[in-house]
Amino acid sequence: MAALAVLLAGCTGEQSALAPAGPAAQAIGELWWAMFIGAAALFALTMGLLAAAFLRRRPAGVRAGTAAPVRPWPWLVGGGLVLPGLVLSVLLGFTLVIGERLLPRPAADVVTVEARAAQWAWTFSQRGANATIERVGTLDIPAGRPVDLRLTSADVIHSFWVPRLAGKLDAIPGRVNTLRIEADAPGTYHGQCAEFCGDGHAGMRVRVVVHDAAGWAAFLAQATR
Repeated sequence: MAALAVLLAGCTGEQSALAPAGPAAQAIGELWWAMFIGAAALFALTMGLLAAAFLRRRPAGVRAGTAAPVRPWPWLVGGGLVLPGLVLSVLLGFTLVIGERLLPRPAADVVTVEARAAQWAWTFSQRGANATIERVGTLDIPAGRPVDLRLTSADVIHSFWVPRLAGKLDAIPGRVNTLRIEADAPGTYHGQCAEFCGDGHAGMRVRVVVHDAAGWAAFLAQATR
């Protein structure tokens, strides 16, 4: 029980992908749990077969120290071809469905934010009510609305990752990658650069402030700062 408590403690926290706070992170969490359950089932099956091999009784007439005869072909075909084929096929289908859910599909209420990475900070720029609003290290978004982050980099490859809101995506010099994120409720969420980018990599963190309707309107009304 103590070991289980220690393991479960790693499923929470401000940067835990297993504590989703948005639809994209929820989909990724479902995929993780599906893979975990499948891996646990295969591990249990393997351990069960190992235990059966040790506990198996020798047939009558077979002396001690002599291995009981086993036909290898059923195990090779079943365990080496059929079982992996079934597991990988199911996992592939599940992954394709999840991947479709993560794509930045066109939507009427999408908020677009330009996200520019540089050693070692993120700069977020978006259109406010009166002017462009630019913030360094802090991303402001509304709750319950999809947000498209247009990621690019000024120097080396970086990677944007806020585990509780979405998966990670690289920011690459000379091109723009779009990451769709969304938060279910107002709050503050934390992330970091997930691609080693130099000496200051560990400090290249990001804070996402999610506003309710009134807070979002107030944010958009401010001038550039």
